[in-house]
Amino acid sequence: MPRSNMKNKSKKLKILGVIPARYASSRFPGKPLADICGKPMIWWVYKQAKKSKLLTSVIIATEDDRITEVCEKLKIPYIMTSKTHPTGTDRVAETATKIPADIYVNIQGDEPLIDPKVIDAAIKPMISDPSIQVVHLMSEITKMHELVSTTVPNAVVNHNNEAIFFSRFPVPYPRNPVSKYFKIVAVYGFRPKALKKFASLPKGLLEHNEEIESLRFIENKIPVKMIEVKSDNIAVDTQSDLKLVQEIMRKKLKGKA
Repeated sequence: MPRSNMKNKSKKLKILGVIPARYASSRFPGKPLADICGKPMIWWVYKQAKKSKLLTSVIIATEDDRITEVCEKLKIPYIMTSKTHPTGTDRVAETATKIPADIYVNIQGDEPLIDPKVIDAAIKPMISDPSIQVVHLMSEITKMHELVSTTVPNAVVNHNNEAIFFSRFPVPYPRNPVSKYFKIVAVYGFRPKALKKFASLPKGLLEHNEEIESLRFIENKIPVKMIEVKSDNIAVDTQSDLKLVQEIMRKKLKGKA
């Protein structure tokens, strides 16, 4: 679809970007408020998401007053959600019950370097094809440390670019040479119907074992359309990730000075 037609069609749709921001993380408590060059991480994610050409609006979905206080101070729209949500997608699903939209885009709150074009890449297929209920992004793994990292989930797809499986283990096993491995890029698009279904379903065995929420769709035969993008984003899962992102951001800001 030509870019002008895509933009015109998107104007008829309400496309809400939702940034789940959970303070009570077991691995990195308070991560959404981690300082990056004088601003909290969620501010950087919000700033990048606002550059999307296709999102109608962007909102933070949180469970903690400390995050809402920061959002108010920085004039970032937010919504308070339940403290009991086990995943970010559950948090987006609750947001969908309170704020009507045609498409919801889950933008992970630990991706302060997210490229706005990558966000739009998750939206375009849903604008073009109304039958698509769920979109995930993936990019080729080019670094060995990412392939073996348990914090970088792998994606396996079929010939229609629909997800077959997600794993924290390098899959498929390379009994014969495998040309490519793919990692999940943390931007997900959903129709309201898919989010409602997701929230109504129990956590399955695969999701429980891998701790990858998107397996809930696969376990319940809800197709997940995978779109390949080029992305070198760094998700902040650890303090060492944070230091790396801080250094990258310092260099970016210094270059603009």
